[in-house]
Amino acid sequence: MRLFISLVAVLCFFCRNVLADQIFPSHVAGTFGRSSREPKYKIEFHTEDSPYHPDDDQESVVMPNKDGKNFLCFLPKVEKAKSGKPFTHQNTSSMIMETEKRVKLQTPDELLEVLKDRCFIRQEGWWSYEFCYQKQLRQLHLEDDKVVQEFVLGVYDEEATAAFNQNLSDVSTLKDPRSKDASQRYHAHQYTNGTVCDLTNQPRETEVRFVCSEPRAMISSITELSTCKYALTIQCPMLCKHPLFQEEKPVWHIINCNVIPKDY
Repeated sequence: MRLFISLVAVLCFFCRNVLADQIFPSHVAGTFGRSSREPKYKIEFHTEDSPYHPDDDQESVVMPNKDGKNFLCFLPKVEKAKSGKPFTHQNTSSMIMETEKRVKLQTPDELLEVLKDRCFIRQEGWWSYEFCYQKQLRQLHLEDDKVVQEFVLGVYDEEATAAFNQNLSDVSTLKDPRSKDASQRYHAHQYTNGTVCDLTNQPRETEVRFVCSEPRAMISSITELSTCKYALTIQCPMLCKHPLFQEEKPVWHIINCNVIPKDY
């Protein structure tokens, strides 16, 4: 009941504030959810010509927007755990134990082996960044497809990577102040001995962070943590096969809203 009231309250706010001047087609959806670890809710709006057809026992509520147009919104069926809270994930330790019973659990590095011999490029304004898995990371400026300026931000350092991960359980916690999510698991590799920095007289270095994200592998961001020390984040769908990363995948529930005809 508490979940029902919470959903209705958020839905009411969304309808009254966001839907003031327009109705979105069903493929356009509003979303809400505070972090990647919580269930997320997506609102889909359906036209009179193509309404949503609910189950017989699906709860619904009539919600007006601030212009007085009414929508009949059907709330998702959320499975409840014994605690009464919405069920989202199994306990991580239980997941790992169950997986190990069936098949030997692959480590993050084993899952990332498919990236060998692959390079990724991301352009940010003047600079382009080229990352080649377990090789090097370069910062480039291109003109007419020719490299006119180049800095090596780090070369893969197997020893430093092993030392960094020695006391970790294969994953760490990434805290990116620019991200809406407070934290996200990642697996790190260390890239050292880059081009010497003019400001510190030390070689540039980068921590490459691999995170679970679909649908494809790509560079998602690069940040300068301190002078000539960087963090590069790589989205990797293959890491989502690991139980500790599956924990980060959000559970989506859809609230479907039909337009109520004026003569209804």
